[in-house]
Amino acid sequence: MNKKLTTLIIAFGLTTIVSAETIHTTVNGMVCAFCATGIEKTFKAQSEVKTVNVDLANKLVTIQTKDGQSLDDQKITKLLKNSGYSVANIARTK
Repeated sequence: MNKKLTTLIIAFGLTTIVSAETIHTTVNGMVCAFCATGIEKTFKAQSEVKTVNVDLANKLVTIQTKDGQSLDDQKITKLLKNSGYSVANIARTK
C-alpha cells in the first residue's frame, strides 16, 4: 500500500511540473535602438513573459515565458505586426 501511494504521489508530481519556454523570433523591419526598445516594452507588458532580449544586429527577439505559461505564434505575430514589423521565423526551446 505504501509503495502504491508513493508511486502515485511521484506520478502526480511529474505531471504538474511545467517548465518555462524560450521563444526565438526573427523580426523583419527592426533597424534601430528605438525599434528594439519598443519591441522589448511590448513583450514585457505581456503577463506570460518573464524576460525578453532584443538582438538588433541579428534581428532576433528572445522571449522566455514564465513557468507553466506560453505565447502562441499567432499572438507573437500579432504583437509584432501591430508594432509595425513582420515575423520571419519563430523557433521554440525548453
